[in-house]
Amino acid sequence: MVFDPLYAFVFAGLFSPGPNVILLTTSGARFGFRRTIPHILGVVIGVGVVAGMTGLGIGALLLARPGLTLGLKIAAAGWILWMAWKLLTASRRPRAETRDRPFTFVEALLFQWVNAKLWAVALAATSGYAIGLPPLQEATRLATAFSGLNFFVCIFWSFAGTLLAFLLTHETAWRGFMGVMATMLAASALLVFL
Repeated sequence: MVFDPLYAFVFAGLFSPGPNVILLTTSGARFGFRRTIPHILGVVIGVGVVAGMTGLGIGALLLARPGLTLGLKIAAAGWILWMAWKLLTASRRPRAETRDRPFTFVEALLFQWVNAKLWAVALAATSGYAIGLPPLQEATRLATAFSGLNFFVCIFWSFAGTLLAFLLTHETAWRGFMGVMATMLAASALLVFL
């Protein structure tokens, strides 16, 4: 059996820091692994749907319609900045006083539609690693590769956040962590336009 280079590319693209990694690590630290599971599942399914749709040609539509692409980028940057603001303001309150909750399955799923990093990885995978299958089979190949690999990526980063919470016992450390995560998330909003 020959190794498909698509898997290495997808793994590297999804494992590297971006909005999903930041949000899942933060959710694991804030709410624990068990409460982050709906977030994980929403990301995994949403990533697969976006990759599959890219394989069916929606990526070509985005490339052909610059106005649509710009709209997606603006929506993505706006949503990411809003989430960064929520993280930053949550860091100002003691954990006992926060009434925040982790992402729901649906929220995590819908976020994938404006996750510019995901679109970039999916478009690159579609154009660089297609193997000439009919569109439906290519879309299925991409969707299963993205979802399958991303499941383990999401588990890793959520669990890493859960473990990190054990180090964040002092309120200053907690606020610093939340500030860094909010800043990284806000910076990823700027990368949308590159």
